[in-house]
Amino acid sequence: MPLIYKISPRAVWREAEAIGRFAGAPVDRADGYIHFSSADQVAETAARHFAGVGDLVLVAVEAEALGPALRYEPSRGGALFPHLYADLDLTAVRSVTELPLGADGRHVLPTGLAAGRPA
Repeated sequence: MPLIYKISPRAVWREAEAIGRFAGAPVDRADGYIHFSSADQVAETAARHFAGVGDLVLVAVEAEALGPALRYEPSRGGALFPHLYADLDLTAVRSVTELPLGADGRHVLPTGLAAGRPA
């Protein structure tokens, strides 16, 4: 069961949990799809788009549960990134983990993800 990952501000994610679905962060809604990363893309996504930002969570989602609304499309350097063209049904979520900042200001990823493998 391949997992894909969403980095989200904790407050935005808590709102999604309260209503039972995730419609995306403001950047997702502006782009028309929910941005995800594969296991080997999470570290770069965190560094590039969330540098120095605290109070984040890392949401692991079962890719197969998303059906045809999930598409892998070229982005950074031509790499294929998972994009969800629908709201995220929270039944596909497998875990929600804190994404703290380390002393160096970089996010501390779960051990498996730090090595580019699913956590």
